Amino acid sequence: MIGSSFTSVMVVAEAQTAIAMGSGDLPVLATPAMIALMENAAMNCVAPRLPKGATTVGGLINVTHLKPASIGAVIQAKAIVTSVEGKKIEFEVSAHCGDVLLGKGTHVRYIVDKQKFMFKI
Repeated sequence: MIGSSFTSVMVVAEAQTAIAMGSGDLPVLATPAMIALMENAAMNCVAPRLPKGATTVGGLINVTHLKPASIGAVIQAKAIVTSVEGKKIEFEVSAHCGDVLLGKGTHVRYIVDKQKFMFKI
């Protein structure tokens, strides 16, 4: 699993702007939307390798948002598995708009049994 990668793609729409998400007052890609795309890439990176009935849940994300992106921009978020320790999976994550690095950081996800996890709620 170490070294596996996945890239998720989105086009920035009004709903992903800082204004719409309440994280700022400009019509640019919101940090929470960028982070969600990074988490999506990480989730999809390992999903095919999980046991039946399992999924992953986010536990930690440490990301720097470096550059803005406008409505209509195509954003690619990439997750690469860097470490696996039992149920803990660590990723390097990044987001780009073309050749421009928008954000980067690390993300941790944990493997859980879906039914057991939902039963705890």
